[in-house]
Amino acid sequence: MPTPTWDRLPTERRDAIVAAAEAEFASRGFSRGSLNVIAREAGVAKGSLFQYFDDKLDLFAHLSDLASIRIGAAMAKHNAPLPWAEDYWGALTDSLLAWIGHFRDHPVDLALTAAVNLELDTEVRVAVREVVNRHYLRGLQQLIDSGVETGAVRADADHGAFLAQLVLVMPHLALAANMPGLDPVLDLHEDPDAAVARVVAVWRAAFGTWADGVTRPVRRPSA
Repeated sequence: MPTPTWDRLPTERRDAIVAAAEAEFASRGFSRGSLNVIAREAGVAKGSLFQYFDDKLDLFAHLSDLASIRIGAAMAKHNAPLPWAEDYWGALTDSLLAWIGHFRDHPVDLALTAAVNLELDTEVRVAVREVVNRHYLRGLQQLIDSGVETGAVRADADHGAFLAQLVLVMPHLALAANMPGLDPVLDLHEDPDAAVARVVAVWRAAFGTWADGVTRPVRRPSA
């Protein structure tokens, strides 16, 4: 995370560095991203970057944090008027399609998400995912809690398993729907509406209340 020196920089200088770093990492990923290019495009000395961040990974983690905050704010604005209490699973479907649409309309966020999730360096991927996962867990746990409160999600369901699946699937939806070749099963890139409907139907069957129109599975007697 940034040093105190970063916080004392003029806003214009911070914005220039962030914009240059986002552009570089979005186009080249973390491993090939160049601090020299970032410094040049931002109009600062390369050495000054180390006054603001411990290292290249620290800068990348900060950008991932900023992107997560930005994306989270956009999704919160979209989700606020949705009819979660009346039609939780329909609202979730709408929200997931809006999630896909956000990345379609914001190529920098898409590229940074790809850089985070497809990074080959384990140390880098773990460090940055730790930052990003905090945002995922906070927002998605609230989503599950609201489903329980409205009666759409069973109180006795395995909420941890639901949360884990959401954390796993959300990045895949963002990437596979907007980057061809990542989804050989659901055809997310060609028909995201149908793909999302299938995914939500599975979650509804697994975690939804039976009064919500889901057929209770038949338990076979043990042999």
